Amino acid sequence: MRSTDFSLTPAPGQAGAMFVGATRYSGLRAIITLGPGYVRMVREMRRMKGYVWHKVYWRFPFTLGTIAFFADRDELLKFARGKAHHELMCWLTDEGKGRATGGWIRIYTADAAGYTNGVWRAEDGALSHVDTFEPLSTELSAGRAPRPVKHVRHAKRRARRSAEPRGAQSGTAPAARCPEQLDGRP
Repeated sequence: MRSTDFSLTPAPGQAGAMFVGATRYSGLRAIITLGPGYVRMVREMRRMKGYVWHKVYWRFPFTLGTIAFFADRDELLKFARGKAHHELMCWLTDEGKGRATGGWIRIYTADAAGYTNGVWRAEDGALSHVDTFEPLSTELSAGRAPRPVKHVRHAKRRARRSAEPRGAQSGTAPAARCPEQLDGRP
């Protein structure tokens, strides 16, 4: 399940850098006025060599955010230096117009190794759990061996669930809660 080959994963799984950010706009008028500049910026971003994928999210009442994936950190930073992005950021923050009341940005980079499963596993297509947890930084510095994963058998889960009070169960059928039981996996 641990892997360094993400060639079969969806596009975001193959990216090397991720941008997450949000802006709280001052009102509906600012969001509507944002439209044309935002469309230009997205068009520029999609044309860039390192662009992989993006998604916009909304939070009530006037916060819009973006999650964007790029091939690597340098490609992400090249986009940030682009003309359309620069113009939009100046429009947003300059001129004392109060178009936004706050914003934040975080940039994450992907480790070379990670996890893949099933159809997205390039090595063998297996769908299974890992045998050891990824070590914590404190475990690495102490030289401890990776901690084994304690696998829970589904029969034990079913027995435990049936012993729970009726209100504690999720209300879905056992097969819906554990779809892996349908295809014969443990």
